[in-house]
Amino acid sequence: MLLLAIFAFTGCETAQFSETSKQIASDQSHSEIITLREGDVLKISFPSSANLDTTQQIRRDGKISLSLIGEVQAAGETPEELQQNLIKLYAPQISSQELTVAVESSAFPIYVTGCVIRPGKISSDKPMTALEAVMEAGGFDYAKANLKNVRVIRGENGGSKSYTLNLKLALNGKEEKPFYLKPSDIVYVPEKFSWF
Repeated sequence: MLLLAIFAFTGCETAQFSETSKQIASDQSHSEIITLREGDVLKISFPSSANLDTTQQIRRDGKISLSLIGEVQAAGETPEELQQNLIKLYAPQISSQELTVAVESSAFPIYVTGCVIRPGKISSDKPMTALEAVMEAGGFDYAKANLKNVRVIRGENGGSKSYTLNLKLALNGKEEKPFYLKPSDIVYVPEKFSWF
């Protein structure tokens, strides 16, 4: 009877994990879209008017300042949306309706806390997985860390959403798909449960 209860409990947990994996996979497909934010460095090129070419860092107010048109909101837009907006704004000033917006560098903060060697803020200028963030924080405190229940807390739509990851699978090379972090995510490594 006891064995039956253990198998039933284990089966439920596996179903919950696979449902969580589906949610993570679904979320990952949306995270590939780049949204510009403050601190990003943009290169704006005008093939027909090279004198207008510029490299700009998005300021804290989310704007950039461009010759001929002045202040433009950039944060919150995708590079493609900003490019289309600039084409419209520059239409009266330039003959060719061509320009490109490229992200030269993009640094964003991630916070790692809990049972890691050096908890705190990490800045990344490239896509980073939850496991990579933990390694940047000095790695796990293996005496205390619960690698199977690492949580990523993410601000979404005015609230927060929590994802539970089993990073022990990743360390063993069995992870199905890496979990990529978004700006200002919090990675929390909890302590192992102890009876003592």
